[in-house]
Amino acid sequence: MGHSPSDTLRVSEVRFSPATRADRAAGLMGWITFVLNGALKIDSVTLRRTRDGRLTLSYPSRRDRRGHEHFVIAPLGDEARVEIEKQVLAALDAEVAS
Repeated sequence: MGHSPSDTLRVSEVRFSPATRADRAAGLMGWITFVLNGALKIDSVTLRRTRDGRLTLSYPSRRDRRGHEHFVIAPLGDEARVEIEKQVLAALDAEVAS
C-alpha cells in the first residue's frame, strides 16, 4: 500500500518576505522559506497571485546557456505540489492571523 503525500510531507518553519508594492501589483507577493520533513530547508520559493486571484507557489529555477529552464528544486508530482502548497498557505494564514 502506498503512502499519500499528506502522510509523508511535513512543512514547518515557514517564513515569508513580502515583495515590493510594484512586484505585488504584478502578481509576485513575496518569497517563502520553509523546512520539509525536519531535514531539508527549501529557500527562494515565490508566492504568486494568479490572474484568477489564486495563490500559488513557484519553485526556483535557473536557465542554461541555451535558455532552457532547469528547476533547482521542485515537487515530484502534482499530489506533492498540492500538499506542500496547502501546508505552506495554511502556515502563512496562521502567521498573518497572529
